[in-house]
Amino acid sequence: MCGVIGIISNKTVATELYEGLIHLQHRGQDAAGIMTYNIRFHAKKGVGFVRDIFDDTNMMRLQGNVGIGHTRYPTAGGFSMEEAQPFWTSVPFGISMAHNGNLTNYNELVKDLADNYQRYVNSTSDTEVILHLFADALDDSTTNDKTTNFFEHICRATEYVFKKASGSYSTVAMIIGKGMVVFRDPHGIRPLVKGERYNSDGTTDYIFASETTMFYALGFEITGDVAPGEVIFISEDGHSYNRILQKAPFTPCVFEYVYFSRPDNMMNDVSVYRSRLRMGQNLANRWKEKYPGILPDIVIPAPSSANTAALSFANELGVRYSEGLYKNPFIGRTFIMPGQEERKRSVRYKLVPQETEIRDKSVLIVDDSIVRGNTSKQIVKMVWEFGARELHFVVACPPVKFPCFYGVDIPTRLELIASYMSEEEIRLNMGTDTLLYQQIEDLAEAVTRKGEHDIYRPCMACLDGRYVTGDVDEEKIVEMEKKRVRERNQ
Repeated sequence: MCGVIGIISNKTVATELYEGLIHLQHRGQDAAGIMTYNIRFHAKKGVGFVRDIFDDTNMMRLQGNVGIGHTRYPTAGGFSMEEAQPFWTSVPFGISMAHNGNLTNYNELVKDLADNYQRYVNSTSDTEVILHLFADALDDSTTNDKTTNFFEHICRATEYVFKKASGSYSTVAMIIGKGMVVFRDPHGIRPLVKGERYNSDGTTDYIFASETTMFYALGFEITGDVAPGEVIFISEDGHSYNRILQKAPFTPCVFEYVYFSRPDNMMNDVSVYRSRLRMGQNLANRWKEKYPGILPDIVIPAPSSANTAALSFANELGVRYSEGLYKNPFIGRTFIMPGQEERKRSVRYKLVPQETEIRDKSVLIVDDSIVRGNTSKQIVKMVWEFGARELHFVVACPPVKFPCFYGVDIPTRLELIASYMSEEEIRLNMGTDTLLYQQIEDLAEAVTRKGEHDIYRPCMACLDGRYVTGDVDEEKIVEMEKKRVRERNQ
């Protein structure tokens, strides 16, 4: 899971790209980068947090009214500087690209690019592969047909990417002397939203990003989502062109709503905040069915992704909501930290129980999900240590049993506690009095209940093993699990 942003404006965009990446920091803490252009590309990339990478000196170098940015959370590949985005190639024209997602046929594409197109891939990033596919097709189209307008060439190159690349990809790119290109995979697995800002001189600025979270601060109005299978081209003179090139069942990632997106985000015409309220509501109704005789004294969220679901859960039960776990805001998100030991260690640094809210009480904890089980187990241990009389645990997401190959760091089944333990075994392992998971149908209903979203069904491959691109079988799962283990060991 990563964050991408692209802005084409009537003024210098570097500062606004920086501000946008700050709003997308929760989507990736490993690396970040900004690339702009006027006559040539100007770039700054680094490892770590956005605030630590950019300063006054390198921001001054990022000249131009067109630019893209990226904040990285690695689901594949290494953690080195070579993996930081955006990437660029000089042929044709000069193209720079950043993307959020993951390709399921990465290995096959790398081999094909080397054997048949003599294109060298210098990283393990899927983005570089997509860049080469797009650039090669655009070069071929513009070389062999000099009469067609440029947007048609863009469509041909994007169609080629759709034909060759399988998986999830929401992509922002810029072409020197031409403008900005964005496209989204035909299933729309990863989010990509758009906005406009209207200037006093009658011109319009455009923004594309993984979330709408920075739109208000930067003065942009939400104009919707980049549709699945759609390509949009904004020329340097401000003209906008778009076309839906390929249609498939719309299956956006459900984990965006469960965990990754900020609650103030509007995505696929669905409010993330409202969807999480409905998750808590549905979960509370299940609780009342299964445990009609148990009413806790307080409901506590595992902060902060679970706060919204816990709020509605408590409301449905008529129980007091309490922030009984204080979160240190300066510690990163544990789910996206590289390595199990660092995740375990950071939990106690990040969360501190409030004894006055816990001691001698029947406590119910609401968490957004249980993936590896480390964070949840540590939270339970801390709450017991601070004197809880009873401890119940409910989860807004169903058991995570399968690896994700579309951009979430769920790499192997051996790391997923629900893939090798029953719910009762997980309860015993965690040490709680009760454990209740959300049902798959209740989660899907919570996301799709409201909005004119046209969602066919959320992608829930990590929950039910139904990989929406149709090319992931047991053999592919084993192959990709081995690849990710090798990458982590390296």
